[in-house]
Amino acid sequence: MSMTMDIRVAENGRLILPQSVRKAMGLQGEAKVILTLENDEVRLSPIGHGVSRARALYREHAKSNRTTDDFLTDRRDEAARDAGEPAADAQEGDRK
Repeated sequence: MSMTMDIRVAENGRLILPQSVRKAMGLQGEAKVILTLENDEVRLSPIGHGVSRARALYREHAKSNRTTDDFLTDRRDEAARDAGEPAADAQEGDRK
């Protein structure tokens, strides 16, 4: 869907997105968007769309069934090793 319209930018930099644009973007009430500035053009994207695209890309290219929690645990263990501390899974094994 392509839409072109004139929008007034107030002296303080604020602008109002017309209802038709908010509806087309799936924005309701107060919402956050990602603003991308390329050269002299601005692109607004609903923040949820970026997350959805990232998840879709991950699913498309993932080579294993690891979860986000698995990834975070690995990164925490790696950071602990770099700091000279025992990994979290080693600490849990000591407690058992």
